Amino acid sequence: VSLGSGLSREPRSRAVEQVHLRCTAGSLEWMYPARALRVLLEPNLASAQHTTVCIKPASDFQGASIYVERAGQLHLVVSEAEGARPHHVSCFSARSPQGVALFLQASPQRDISRRTASFQYELLSNQSAAGPDFKKMALAEAMCRPCDNVELLMAICSSDFVVKGSIRNVSHDSENHMSRVDVSVHRVYRQKNQIFQQEEGSGEWRGPIRTLLRCQVKKGGGDFLFTGNEHFGEAWLGCAPRFKDFLLVYQAARERGANPCEF
Repeated sequence: VSLGSGLSREPRSRAVEQVHLRCTAGSLEWMYPARALRVLLEPNLASAQHTTVCIKPASDFQGASIYVERAGQLHLVVSEAEGARPHHVSCFSARSPQGVALFLQASPQRDISRRTASFQYELLSNQSAAGPDFKKMALAEAMCRPCDNVELLMAICSSDFVVKGSIRNVSHDSENHMSRVDVSVHRVYRQKNQIFQQEEGSGEWRGPIRTLLRCQVKKGGGDFLFTGNEHFGEAWLGCAPRFKDFLLVYQAARERGANPCEF
């Protein structure tokens, strides 16, 4: 959702503009923020399974702070100063199944230079978020242990991406508690968005996958089956067995008729 300029509002108006967002994931851009904006996240869900909200401000987030409303009280989620921090994601519990109310308070401005308060949001189920921070948001993906056979067979059915490839390089970001795995992709079985792309010069398919630093991922030889989910346009590692081991598990399950989906 892209909102118009806050400057276009009636100057003396004290009314708080209200916006309703009904998707489980999306983004909002508020240009020239002035006064305040109330954002209601009201996904049209059959059940209240989405119980955690995560917000990632844009790197050029300016001009406002974000609060969440709880029992009539406002609690700071993102301050204007935090907007420029890379990978900064705030997660909090959505206690009401009816929706979540965010309150964007514009910062006082001495001039009319362009400022834009924009952020992405995701509503997550309990299965993929276990607490109020970004590290736990990726808990289901970064389990830091080998998947058992049942988890592996489900991963190939339900993951946002499933690719066969090898590890080119692993780099670590201790400040943000993340590791990045650069993958040479031999085959893309599924991907939600275009994270894994073909390079123009070499024609090689490549892509980055993130995981938690505490998982201590190291570079290893051979082919792997990489699975996982996407959060805020980034791939997060789930099950990643060696490809030959995956084939043995899948073929055995298929012979028993125990594979939950065709691969």
